[in-house]
Amino acid sequence: MMRMQERWQRHIPSYYKIQYAGNMGLLSFGTGWTYGKNRQWETDLFIGFIPKYESDKVKVTLTVKQNFIPWKLDVGKYFSFEPLACGIYLNTILSNQFWVRQPERYPKGYYWFATKLRPNIYIGQRFTFNISPDKRFIAKAITVFYEISTCDYYILSHIGNSGYPLHDLISLSFGVKFQIL
Repeated sequence: MMRMQERWQRHIPSYYKIQYAGNMGLLSFGTGWTYGKNRQWETDLFIGFIPKYESDKVKVTLTVKQNFIPWKLDVGKYFSFEPLACGIYLNTILSNQFWVRQPERYPKGYYWFATKLRPNIYIGQRFTFNISPDKRFIAKAITVFYEISTCDYYILSHIGNSGYPLHDLISLSFGVKFQIL
């Protein structure tokens, strides 16, 4: 019975996140799990949205993200700093305007990339405030972070085109993580 409870506990999310930008929509909401010997690994699931801008309607995104945080530095009793956070993620847009295989309406080889799935990489940093146990309400810690990311398409476009601007190669995002377990 105890083993079953322990297995079930591993499936309960450890935290919730809100992320602004980062090639996963204008705003994304997610949950995730922390694990590993020193709790240095995280897996996130996000749902996000892209406003209409110049298209017909708002688009929804889904993202699966794997994070690695090799070490953290404690700064006083309640603060910590993670000088390196890095990872990979796969993002998709839930819309029939995007595809994994090129539609037949285009000449063969016209598009050499899938428009529906984007693999991304990122690097960033995090700052955490650990909430005193007697003052906890929603979370036991709150982390703010930033990430600099890029995707396969941006990298390949830059390699194949020396005129491709460097500022179009990277994306900056910001987020907040609410640690609950």
